[in-house]
Amino acid sequence: MPNLEEILKITREVGWGAAKLLRSYYHGTAQYPNLDIQYKQNEPVTVADVAVSEYILSHLQKACGDEDFGYISEETFKSQQGKNSAELVWIIDPLDGTRDFIDKTGEYAIHIALVQDTRPVLAVVAIPEAEKLYYAIKGGGTFVETANGSVPLKVAADRPIEDLTLVVSRSHRNERLEYLLKNLPCQNQKAIGSVGCKVTAIVEQQADIYISLSGKSAPKDWDMAAPELILTEAGGKFTHFDGSPLTYNTGDINQWGGLLASSSQDHEILCQKAEQALTEFVG
Repeated sequence: MPNLEEILKITREVGWGAAKLLRSYYHGTAQYPNLDIQYKQNEPVTVADVAVSEYILSHLQKACGDEDFGYISEETFKSQQGKNSAELVWIIDPLDGTRDFIDKTGEYAIHIALVQDTRPVLAVVAIPEAEKLYYAIKGGGTFVETANGSVPLKVAADRPIEDLTLVVSRSHRNERLEYLLKNLPCQNQKAIGSVGCKVTAIVEQQADIYISLSGKSAPKDWDMAAPELILTEAGGKFTHFDGSPLTYNTGDINQWGGLLASSSQDHEILCQKAEQALTEFVG
C-alpha cells in the first residue's frame, strides 16, 4: 500500500493548481476564456471541465503512475468501461456544479477521491471561490486548508431534530423529493449548489442534512466519493436510506436510490422518515 500521507500532499497540490485553473475560466482570465458550453445527456459541459480534468489526470499520473492506480474522471469516463481492476482507483470530478459555474453563483467544487476496495481512503474537495481546500485520510480526521494553513473540522454537536437545516439543490428538484422534504421533522432549508459545497457546509456547521434521490438518472461516483469521506471523517454520516454504505468502482458508476448525509445523532431516524415518505408518495 503506498503511503497515503505522501499521496495526500501531492493531491492537495494538484487540488490547489486545479482550483487556480478553474477560477481563471470562471473570472474570464484564462488564455481562451470562452466556455464553449456543450450538453451531454442534458447536463452542461464546458471547456473548463475538460481543461481541469486534463490538468488533474496529467499531474496525478505523473506523480503516481499507472502501475498501482486506476483513474475514473467524469470527463473521460465511457459508460462501457465497467469496474476498474486496479486496487487503488482515483475518482475525479473536475467541476462539480457546472450549472452554478455557468450561472456564476460561486458554488462549484473540485472532487478528488482515492478508492480502495469500493470505499474512499483519501479525499480532497476544493471550493475555488472560497479559496478553501478540504482534505481527509480514512481514520485521520478532516481538515480545511486556506492561505493561513490547516485546521481540523468537526460537524456540529447534537441539535434537536426539528432545528436541523437541510441543504437542497436549486436545479435538481422533482415532486418525489419535494414531498419527502415536506415530510421530514425538520423544515429549515438552505439552497446551495454542488454536492461538494453542500457537504462542506455541513462540515462547517452551516447546515446539517443533504438528501440525494435518484430518478430517471442518478448521481455518479465522482459526485459522492470525495464529499463522503470529508463528511464522515469530520464525524458525520453518509449512507443509503437503509443504512448501507455507499460503494464506488463497482462497475455501475450510478448511485441509485436514496442517500442521506448528516451531522446528526438522529441519522437513522432521518433515514427511516425519508424511506417512509417515499412509500407514501403517490406521483
